[in-house]
Amino acid sequence: MASIHHDIFIAASPEAVWRAARTVDRLHDLLVPGFVVATEMVKGESAPVRRVTFASGQVVDEAIVSVDDARRRLVWTVRQLEHHNGVLTVEEAEGGVRVRWTADLLPDALAGTVSPMMAQGLAAMKAHFEGVAT
Repeated sequence: MASIHHDIFIAASPEAVWRAARTVDRLHDLLVPGFVVATEMVKGESAPVRRVTFASGQVVDEAIVSVDDARRRLVWTVRQLEHHNGVLTVEEAEGGVRVRWTADLLPDALAGTVSPMMAQGLAAMKAHFEGVAT
């Protein structure tokens, strides 16, 4: 199983970044605008499921597994993959926040596609919170 790890420092308050991350239906305007262009909640599911449309046109359904406010930790799974466990944590750091994004996935062959997307998503998050044009 591929295990991908990315992290980034963002000069923003942990509360602001976590508030955006935990608002699972607003990726497109609160967390990673430009990287994600639309987020909608899918009705009729037993767990919360968001449909995410990326700027590339790719669309995935993500089941929300856990939103842990005490740990500032979000967990989700991409339904279209054989296996996917994504974890985003927001940790206070001197002068800002450290955002860590990990993903365990099958098939392994997708790591070469997923890893650059994760890095691009974190870069978009940093640009959004630091007010830098991308």
